[in-house]
Amino acid sequence: MTEQAPAIELKGISKAFGPVQANKDISIRVMPGTIHGIIGENGAGKSTLMSILYGFYKADRGEIFISGRKTEIPDSQAAIAAGIGMVFQHFKLVENFTVVENVILGAEDGAMLRPSISKARKSLKSLAEEYELNVDPDALIEHLSVGHQQRVEILKALYRQADILILDEPTGVLTPAEADHLFRILDNLRAEGKTIILITHKLREIMEITDTVSVMRRGEMTATVKTAETSPEELAELMVGRKVLLRVDKKPATPGDVVLSVDDLKVTDDKGVHRVKGVSFEIRKGEILGIAGVAGNGQSELMEVLGGIAQGTGTITMNGRTIALAGRDSDGQARRRAGIAHVPEDRQREGLIMDYGAWENVVFGYHLDPKWQSGFLMRNTAIVEEAQGKMERFDVRPPNPKLAAKNFSGGNQQKIVLAREIEQNPDLLLVGQPTRGVDIGAIEFIHQEIIRLRDQGAAVLLVSVELDEIMALSDRIAVMFDGRIMGFRDPAETNERELGLLMAGIEGEVDGDEWQAIDRQLERKEAEEAREAGDA
Repeated sequence: MTEQAPAIELKGISKAFGPVQANKDISIRVMPGTIHGIIGENGAGKSTLMSILYGFYKADRGEIFISGRKTEIPDSQAAIAAGIGMVFQHFKLVENFTVVENVILGAEDGAMLRPSISKARKSLKSLAEEYELNVDPDALIEHLSVGHQQRVEILKALYRQADILILDEPTGVLTPAEADHLFRILDNLRAEGKTIILITHKLREIMEITDTVSVMRRGEMTATVKTAETSPEELAELMVGRKVLLRVDKKPATPGDVVLSVDDLKVTDDKGVHRVKGVSFEIRKGEILGIAGVAGNGQSELMEVLGGIAQGTGTITMNGRTIALAGRDSDGQARRRAGIAHVPEDRQREGLIMDYGAWENVVFGYHLDPKWQSGFLMRNTAIVEEAQGKMERFDVRPPNPKLAAKNFSGGNQQKIVLAREIEQNPDLLLVGQPTRGVDIGAIEFIHQEIIRLRDQGAAVLLVSVELDEIMALSDRIAVMFDGRIMGFRDPAETNERELGLLMAGIEGEVDGDEWQAIDRQLERKEAEEAREAGDA
């Protein structure tokens, strides 16, 4: 019997960017009709390898075989012609276009768009029914949730008749419910014979959905194993080169005086929608308050007001002193003077200036500190030295302070922001999605740094869509739904099921049928919010 040819085979792929060897002599075989995971630390070369396969980069050496045939892929059009589609971590969608317009963009049948749109609408309906990719073809992208935008990216690839799908960190911006739905979609695609390459750093996802997993470390392929024959602990060690603690090791909290007090905080966005509806809570020295909730239920707006990015009404005190919620004294500089450090949820839009160097980014927000100034000039040499130290302590790769922020991987961008804020030793650390897009070794380090800050007496307000992260790090948990706090829980006395119910606005137990009803209810709420945004 003839052995089945791999859907994809890469032989001896190497790629360097100047002195940095991103990929070194990599070979990999991906069998058809399987989900093949690729894992590795940030900067291990995973995305570079897939960008070569998709034609974004040209390899310095090596060969690509598709279904047993040697194939040249000089650009993404050649990749699409070879049946390859790619869903990027940061979506490539035009926000003020509709779903159907984005799907046909670059694949129009001719100058007249109406026939293309009509054809695409019929095709989308068929694909949506077949793979559970339901999305309104006439909805504007800017009105869709992140999960639905990702479905559009998958539909784009399938519309172009892709048999091979590459997904780069697909759950990095999804809620747990959206991630579960994505896995059902991937399962359906695999059942239909599609081949899927899943790039992720989340070991739970690898163990749950993949058939085979390849591990990369520092630009090289270190192992390929059957998923059923390995374990999270073994994969973590292969990724990092050492044993990794897959749980948070922390002592019980010893809370002290109240650091932050929030009373009846309300936030209304620029469209007049009430996002935070009378929230009240306290955080004490030496404790971590975790806020759990499905994205879009007010957590982001809460953090923005506390961090001085947005304005609100109510009363907030910091170390017993009232801080302004509107006007000139309510900005980020005022918050820093009050002892508040802020790691925003969106590192690229709010945490970094992407075209500036890492050395500049490590002092942004703190650049008025006299130690960085010499008369009218900045002490650039001292800032570069400070950046070098922070990058070494936080294991930012490559440890080059002069490199622009946009040239670092997402996880290393996150480390730059965390290094800047945590090393200020603030009284209060606001930290949103601290490990989004971050690899397992860095997650362990970031968790240790947050715990270290807590143990030094700082108060920490943590927002994360990762329930296991909330459970592991928090000393107390507040659950938000529809702009309100549903309740507070002790992590030792609750579980993910109870928290999930509270996140859906429900108290008490429910059965399987009721869960499906809740899922439909949340989808309806999401659609209503999209319509409200469109009307506004």
